[in-house]
Amino acid sequence: MHYQKAKYLLGAAKISQLPADEGIEVAFAGRSNAGKSSALNALTQQKSLARTSKTPGRTQLINVFTLEEDARLIDLPGYGYAKVPEATKLLWQEELSRYLQERQCLRGLVLLMDIRHFLKDTDQQILKWAYDVGLPVHCLLSKADKLKQGAKAKALLQCKKQLNELHPEASVQAFSSTKKDGLSQLFAKLDAWYARPEQSLQDKD
Repeated sequence: MHYQKAKYLLGAAKISQLPADEGIEVAFAGRSNAGKSSALNALTQQKSLARTSKTPGRTQLINVFTLEEDARLIDLPGYGYAKVPEATKLLWQEELSRYLQERQCLRGLVLLMDIRHFLKDTDQQILKWAYDVGLPVHCLLSKADKLKQGAKAKALLQCKKQLNELHPEASVQAFSSTKKDGLSQLFAKLDAWYARPEQSLQDKD
């Protein structure tokens, strides 16, 4: 998959405004200021595909990017930001849960979490929703460059242990958008999700 060819398609306030539920989608989710936009920009090698901001809560729509005719990358609204009105928070949460649980073309979810503050309450709720419907999850512990090697390894191990209770099939890795650390591992995970059944069979031959 050529992620650098990602193009903005639309921003949807509700699930009903999304493209037809067909093809393959992979979604990125995370708390406000977890580094989700920076990760998307690093993945696509585009500086402003997903707008980054020092103000948390900037992404307030479900942003859809096309990769190929039937392959899309989804940037879900950041959650958990205190200054967002409560009614807006509840609406986001409702739409997020519906998207994760009802969207048939959703092949996998990348969950962004700051490596220093992972698996907060809403992160755990998302993992529960995903586990209940059998949705694969890959966790990115972002801003890994903020920790020394020992602390990073400890955080990764601790997260793996907690994930085993919340979503045993979920995978996790350390990631740094600024240093581009962990990109190859992320590419491999996404390539597997975007692979068509016929491609998977060819790979086995």
